[in-house]
Amino acid sequence: MKNKIILASKSGVRKKILNDNGISCVVIPANIDEDSIKESLIQENATPRTISKNLAELKANKISENKYNDLVLGADSVIDLNGELISKPISRNEAFKILQKLNGKKHQLISSVCISKNGSMIWNSTDDATLTMKQLNLDEIKSYLKKIKDKELFAYGVYQIEADGRSLFSKIEGDENTIMGLPIKQIKEYLSKLK
Repeated sequence: MKNKIILASKSGVRKKILNDNGISCVVIPANIDEDSIKESLIQENATPRTISKNLAELKANKISENKYNDLVLGADSVIDLNGELISKPISRNEAFKILQKLNGKKHQLISSVCISKNGSMIWNSTDDATLTMKQLNLDEIKSYLKKIKDKELFAYGVYQIEADGRSLFSKIEGDENTIMGLPIKQIKEYLSKLK
């Protein structure tokens, strides 16, 4: 039996990772208000890992409530800089400030995935990678940001590891798919158990 997966995310990169691994999916973005959910979780002193997991679950559950018996995959990625949650930028100025903050430092990129069925989570997994950013001067940060189109910057965050983002780092430890937002190894292991 071939699993039919609904991807509750409009991320083109996540869809490509699934397709490249032989998992066909239909895309139905969950469109939840991520910022207000993050804000309330931060008020409750939730860790970046917990926030990532909760958002992935909320996305999957929201879509799966109306999709009887289908498997719905929700995913979320956040940056954890020494316990501080860093989200996707909403302006170029904010993107610049984020890169200044990460400059020369080590941070974790946390990616959570959740599979829900009939409105409830049936499986989840969280993986993280550690990235050490080179010490760049302000002109280098500006010239890097000029290379990224607005659409990509606001959809995927300040660095795309699959594109020019790799040049920002002196060291990358962890799975590349996790860094791109989808820990595919764990997803494939779970789906193979279902068959």
